[in-house]
Amino acid sequence: MSASPRLEGHLAWQRAMDFAARGHEGQYRRNGVTPYASHPLRVAMVVSAVFGIQDERILAAAAMHDLIEDTPVDYDEIAEHFDAEIADWVAAVSKDMRLPEDRREAEYDRVLAAAAWQAKLIKLADVYDNLSDCREAHHVAKAAEKAQRALVLAAGVAELEHAAGCVTEFLHTINAGNAAVS
Repeated sequence: MSASPRLEGHLAWQRAMDFAARGHEGQYRRNGVTPYASHPLRVAMVVSAVFGIQDERILAAAAMHDLIEDTPVDYDEIAEHFDAEIADWVAAVSKDMRLPEDRREAEYDRVLAAAAWQAKLIKLADVYDNLSDCREAHHVAKAAEKAQRALVLAAGVAELEHAAGCVTEFLHTINAGNAAVS
């Protein structure tokens, strides 16, 4: 991607959204219609609009959170365009898809548990957004389980109290809605 045209935007989060949209070009969400880039951009919006975090570096990392995991973009490219700390946050929320699923999930949780609070914040925004676009019961259950895992990792981290509260409240809302439908 380094040979691509210059990233657009003055602020880091603007350039990150450009970078993410380019990286996810041609990918779609589960419904097969929505461009995948909408998800990382919504994750950045959750960080800002729901969690109230305006730090442009965190917003940039949130916008790029799936690049390493789901595209050919690697850590070095993110560090080159942004910096190593932002690349660290993105790497911490990226699963190593070369590992078998059971080992992959355990390794992912281990890395995320040791990561900076900013990476855990991005994970909370990721699960919040994933919960918001689930329509089928089995997808909701899987997303809720991932949200619970993210909440465990966020427990006791002062910087994450508000975000964790937002995710918890959203889970309660979803559970109440599911109970009313049953």
